[in-house]
Amino acid sequence: MNLEYFIAKRLIKGKEHKSSISAPIIKIAIAAIAMGVIMMLIAIATGVGLQRKIREKIAAFNGHVQIYNYDNNTSDVSVNPISIHQDFYPEFKNVSGISHVQAVATKGGIIRTKNTFEGIIAKGVGADYNWDPFKDFLVEGRIPDYSGKRNEEILISRYLANRLQFKVGTEFWAFFLKDEVSAIPSQVKFKIVGIYDSGFEDFDANYIFVDLRHIQRMNKWKDDEIGTFEVFLDDFDQIEQKGREIYGVTLSTLDSQTIAEKYYIIFEWLSLFDFNIAIIIGIMIIVGGINMITALLVLILERTQMIGLLKALGSNNWSIRKIFLYNATYLIVIGLFWGNLIGLGILFLQDKFGFISLDAATYYVSEAPVYINPIHVIILNVGVLILCLLMLLIPSYIITKISPARSIKFE
Repeated sequence: MNLEYFIAKRLIKGKEHKSSISAPIIKIAIAAIAMGVIMMLIAIATGVGLQRKIREKIAAFNGHVQIYNYDNNTSDVSVNPISIHQDFYPEFKNVSGISHVQAVATKGGIIRTKNTFEGIIAKGVGADYNWDPFKDFLVEGRIPDYSGKRNEEILISRYLANRLQFKVGTEFWAFFLKDEVSAIPSQVKFKIVGIYDSGFEDFDANYIFVDLRHIQRMNKWKDDEIGTFEVFLDDFDQIEQKGREIYGVTLSTLDSQTIAEKYYIIFEWLSLFDFNIAIIIGIMIIVGGINMITALLVLILERTQMIGLLKALGSNNWSIRKIFLYNATYLIVIGLFWGNLIGLGILFLQDKFGFISLDAATYYVSEAPVYINPIHVIILNVGVLILCLLMLLIPSYIITKISPARSIKFE
């Protein structure tokens, strides 16, 4: 039986490229598998990449979990202060998987020039602030330094800088309302030392970064009072679990909220990407499977005489079916090889040069981000191979219906 198996295999492989009927169909089937793999790789890498990039930008401005005073204030402006002396600050030891905790405060204000004005949210940060994400956002100047005495250095977005016609080195006055309606607004003179562009207009249009001590002074808070604690996690996929754990170990006077809860609409939109990716993968597998089924049926019809001859020699149906399934596997592997080569090549070029651009107003990024996970690539290839072979089991059943007597005379 093994001799018959290898003879049949060689016969099929030897005629693949000589038959006027099967050759183009086989090439189309291989091309369909390759094209499907390319589309699936691009869908997964860009879909996951976009999810990760947007999550990173939201976390850069908010942390993964925020801890604040338990009150009815739902705005982005700090109202009631909380003490900086907490068990979880500066290190959150009661919950694992937390990389950093930082203390911040925010205050609404207005920047006014001779020609225009803009509403802002001044985010007060201190020496413990994690500037790493903003190093990637920085387009001009440098990051402010708040490790020493209180200073007037600020980081402003390119969006606000363009609208106000500011540049690095510009000094301006900002006005901040006090709690008392009739009170004269607080005035602070700031100096721009850096300009950032996150591409997330919802944040860029509002936030400037100032010394936390300015917010404390204007709100008449003590030196150890702040508005919010921002907590960063090691693994975003655990945000729901860690959010519950953080809420459970903090004081009853404090509340907490994850960014997935705070920006519910954005994260619901991001979750749709998973559905879209699944749809694309499903369609591509079906298209590739149908093309492979067509190629397999053509191979079976062209080798009808050979099938009859093998049956006459004593081969059973399953052993003959395995011959054709083996050859189908060979064709699928060729398609997977070229699909991975081209698909990963395109993704590599996109990651390096960013030639595929996106509308930043809609997608919050100016170019399609790419995230290539080797596990995703392996699972995709193994999944395509297995599913296509499972789809080929049914059409290969036609071999059992071929009669040796009739097939030997078949032309």
